[in-house]
Amino acid sequence: MLIFIFIAAFVVVAAIVWTGLALLQQEDDPLADRLEELQAIAATAGARPGRRRAGGGFLNSFLYLVSIVPGGEDWLHETEKELAQAGIRNKRALAVYALGHIAFMLLMLTGMAYLQRENNLVQRFGGMIAAFLLGWLLPAQVLHRLVRRYRRKLQEALPDTVDLLGIVLGTGLALDQALVRVSEEMQFIYPELASEFYTVVMQVKAGQDRGKAFQQLVRRTGVEDIKSLSAMIVQSERFGTSLSQALKVYADALRTRRRLRAEAPALGSERPE
Repeated sequence: MLIFIFIAAFVVVAAIVWTGLALLQQEDDPLADRLEELQAIAATAGARPGRRRAGGGFLNSFLYLVSIVPGGEDWLHETEKELAQAGIRNKRALAVYALGHIAFMLLMLTGMAYLQRENNLVQRFGGMIAAFLLGWLLPAQVLHRLVRRYRRKLQEALPDTVDLLGIVLGTGLALDQALVRVSEEMQFIYPELASEFYTVVMQVKAGQDRGKAFQQLVRRTGVEDIKSLSAMIVQSERFGTSLSQALKVYADALRTRRRLRAEAPALGSERPE
């Protein structure tokens, strides 16, 4: 029994490590990676897909097995949305995360069963329930944390990026050209927001309406400041108003919000008890 536990633990840890590497590794072909990301964004932002089919490789077959479990398809759909909101949008992300999630839960159940082998039935049942909840909730909390971290990075990048976008628009460039220029300038400083802007431009060049592209940007990021920025850009295009000066004013407001967010923890710690 002990040998089985060690083998299972090794397999699960290896699966989790492989999951992390597969989710975080960079693609060798930037163009193929961008096209894959756009396809994943379109699938996530669109209507709920039909029932999955078996075949197409191990990962796709694994997703099919999960989807036929009651409630499995809903869980996969919500997980895919959260992965997109965390900035993880390649085609394999959902399958790799689901595999690591379930493997971790099985490891927790197996370990608890081994630790509770000499206890009575009631203690074993309580221990297995605790292991199941822990194994199910911990990976979900990790994903929630990744979503919050990604949104925080976008919020921190917005003031400087919006300011630069206003300056570039003031030189006479069109909006799409300005977004590409800002993305190129900011990709090493704020790669997350630069990637989001570049994705919008790619969607528009692919024939999508600009308003819909910005709506999808808001939906997949969930950041209120980006929602306001998108509304400002869409309204400016619709009514033909100047966008450059409005962006400079908005950038100052975003800097003020960023400073207040940074000062809030310090003010809270100085408050007398």
